[in-house]
Amino acid sequence: HPALSVSRAALLPPPGGPGDAAGQALPVESRPFASYGSALHIALPQAPRAGQLLTLLIDYEAGEGPGVCWLSPEQTAGKQKPYMYTQGQAVLNRSFFPCFDTPSVKFTYSATVKVPEGFTAVMSATSWEKQKDNTFVFKMSQPIPSYLIALVVGDIVSADVGPRSRVWAEPCLIEAAKKEYDGVIEEFLVVGEKLFGPYVWGRYDILFMPPSFPFGGMENPCLTFVTPCLLAGDRSLVDVIIHEISHSWFGNLVTNATWGEFWLNEGFTMYAQRRISTEVYGLPYTCLEAATGRALLRQHMDATGEDHPLNKLRVVIEPVFSFFLGINPDDTYNETPYEKGYCFVSYLAHLVGNQSKFDAFLQAYVNRFKFQSITADDTLGFFLEYFPELKEKGVDSISGFEFDRWLNTPGWPPYLPDLSPGQQLMRPADELAELWAADSLNMEAIEAVDITGWRTYQLVYFLDQVLQKSPLPEGNVKRLSKMYPKISKAQNAELRLRWCQIILKNNLEAEYSKVKDFLHSQGKQKYTLPLYRAMWGGSEATRALAMETFSATAPQLHVNVQNYVKKILGLGGAE
Repeated sequence: HPALSVSRAALLPPPGGPGDAAGQALPVESRPFASYGSALHIALPQAPRAGQLLTLLIDYEAGEGPGVCWLSPEQTAGKQKPYMYTQGQAVLNRSFFPCFDTPSVKFTYSATVKVPEGFTAVMSATSWEKQKDNTFVFKMSQPIPSYLIALVVGDIVSADVGPRSRVWAEPCLIEAAKKEYDGVIEEFLVVGEKLFGPYVWGRYDILFMPPSFPFGGMENPCLTFVTPCLLAGDRSLVDVIIHEISHSWFGNLVTNATWGEFWLNEGFTMYAQRRISTEVYGLPYTCLEAATGRALLRQHMDATGEDHPLNKLRVVIEPVFSFFLGINPDDTYNETPYEKGYCFVSYLAHLVGNQSKFDAFLQAYVNRFKFQSITADDTLGFFLEYFPELKEKGVDSISGFEFDRWLNTPGWPPYLPDLSPGQQLMRPADELAELWAADSLNMEAIEAVDITGWRTYQLVYFLDQVLQKSPLPEGNVKRLSKMYPKISKAQNAELRLRWCQIILKNNLEAEYSKVKDFLHSQGKQKYTLPLYRAMWGGSEATRALAMETFSATAPQLHVNVQNYVKKILGLGGAE
């Protein structure tokens, strides 16, 4: 990455062997590769033998690049001390240290990190110890791809929440984090192990990031980073952690070899998450959560057009021959690999026709490809090898459902898993949304519906239906707001997002301040971009609100999110 400057490279003598300890200096040059990084070429004195171990020393300086995020005190929860974190996925760690920055290469690593007094360093590593002079030493003993190496330095403390788990957070958040997650993680890990095989990473710790963290979670091994938005106070968003835990098998252990087949990480993880959720919360609730996922996919495909090339499971990314070809993998992030990927994995399960047999296949799949990076051809080849009777039937080429079509044709999934068990939770929400969309409100019928017992995804589903029916007849949203403070005054970020979207779609100017407050309180990409899109696609007033909010909050946003918002607002997102 241009932000990383290499000053010197040297070949070190073999460990314990003769030779100059400073090593033999080697010529270094940077050659064009892609718009988002160049190739670092280091010339060796002679061609190495196959299997020969080389020790290469590279002196470099980094810190300005997009993978290294420096937060001022006001961007943290505590507002007292600065904070630093790295974010490698997809191709940002090349701005943090020189590496083979592709998910097709896996390696172990160690690191020694010296930080100022009053700060703590943590990394995605299987072991860490604090030494004198506030120096921390980390080792990751399992091979991982470059994007999973992560470092945080900040005023952070930890608390145990299980036999192999602790939460890390700024001191002002640690009590809330402990309360929300005490005992929860172990339950999910145990179910995951039962379904997918041993958890190989030792510890599973969670780090609650500052509010500007752009993602819901980042599955860095041993140390998942999550948004503080998950601290809803009532455990209503803990299932986001199930998604990150599921990456311990799908993504971290078995990894997509290229970002063009990101669905191998995310589609399988969505499937695994929903398997764990079914065991823990039951099928109706899981189907309801999956229905909200499907609604997000619908929204995304409506916004981009179904035949957009990103709406395929196999996306052409890698630069081919030319400097200009290839898409930056960071710009391909969308719902398709998650939700269309989930539909494809569900289709494979449907072909098998027996849940416990498919669970056994997933365990065999993880066991076969653990610590490797693979392609969709490897996955589907193994599926047909594991189920020879399906191979014989030619299930890979059933008309309309061909594996090739799933991978290479953009658009809506050819197969949708049956979510009807969620109907018992969806129906009341659908009916209530209908009542609120009526020209004259039937308050008697509305008051007869008690939503106090509804859990997050039932409320989310209800709000999604209201949003679809918006704008509602004059005055309805105002009454809805008054009737359900549980929704209009919620602290739960998933509810706040939907409520803000409803405010904007209905031009409820009296509550525009809630949109502003929500965007000031956090910088998560999934919440931030849809609201700017809604504001920019709305009235003069909402466009003005967008500009005003962005100019006030831009400094606290992650650089990628800043650029995406600039694009939405027509401010020309910088490279």
